[in-house]
Amino acid sequence: MTLTHLFRQFSVIASAALIVTAVGLKPIYAAGTDTPSDDKKKEKKGSAIEEQDRQIAQARFLKGYRDARDMILAGQYEKGISAMHALGRDDNADVANYIGYANRRMGHYEQSKIWYEAALKADPNHTRTWSYYGMWQAEQGNRLKAKDFLTKVNALCGNTTCKEYVELKAVIDGTGTY
Repeated sequence: MTLTHLFRQFSVIASAALIVTAVGLKPIYAAGTDTPSDDKKKEKKGSAIEEQDRQIAQARFLKGYRDARDMILAGQYEKGISAMHALGRDDNADVANYIGYANRRMGHYEQSKIWYEAALKADPNHTRTWSYYGMWQAEQGNRLKAKDFLTKVNALCGNTTCKEYVELKAVIDGTGTY
């Protein structure tokens, strides 16, 4: 085996590893998180004081977001929705998604649909929204559309074991509610 031949084999393996890594990381990023990013457009770097102010504002937002999400998950839907709106970030995919979720849980289906679509407009790859919106579809009797959304969740997660896939599948199969 020549050195050239070994180098070619190594470069093929290295290229394959890079592709697998790049493809493998996408679902993690696309899943949506319970720690939303600072989705405001970053402007030119300011002074250290401006950067510190931005970090403080982001930390304040994250605390408010988590508190509002906890209210919603505890069934305090109206209070949680008000707290989400108070954050001033209705255009954030995670915020819009949980406003949609709370409205769905209260039976306000048209409002829920509006908020799920707003979340997907903010982030078309927001896995949690696709899952919750799929549950909305199932609850409306749109089983085929719910299955389409399940396929989308599968593509975003890259597997059938992620939480969003498992929960939506259970709703479609009639073995779970969320």
